[in-house]
Amino acid sequence: MNSFRIRPATRQDARVLADMLVEAANWNPVRARSRLTVLDDPAVRHYVVGWQRPGDFGCVAEDARGVAVGACWARLFPADHPGYGFVAAGVPELTLGVYPQWRAQGAGRSLLRELGRTAAARGHARLSLSVERANFAQRLYLSEGYVIVASRDGADTMVRTVR
Repeated sequence: MNSFRIRPATRQDARVLADMLVEAANWNPVRARSRLTVLDDPAVRHYVVGWQRPGDFGCVAEDARGVAVGACWARLFPADHPGYGFVAAGVPELTLGVYPQWRAQGAGRSLLRELGRTAAARGHARLSLSVERANFAQRLYLSEGYVIVASRDGADTMVRTVR
């Protein structure tokens, strides 16, 4: 296994998070879209635009040279401008992205666990997310205690209690 370390995401990580959002959106290489196309979509872009707003939190995985290899972050969305995995106001919705060469090596799981610890420390009771059913990451979320609470158009909304 390649070595990596997890650190808190900062305001300076906006570009890293955008990169990882593109990776998350392009989980299926057959349907891969350009960075510009992904980030031009308002429904996707709002996961990173204006990072780091009050209430935003996350973490970044870096390799031994300090190069980002993945990130996991959460944002609060209002009911009138929800994310795909919105369940309620006050429940942060997470995004997880890892470069393909780092997948299946523990980086995603480590990021997900660290985000859960951070959410609990910030007083959040739950985290939510949205994942397409065919995405291999759904198995990771299920194995980490996320449960499906809603389904639509080939995607599931999942929630996990963090405290």
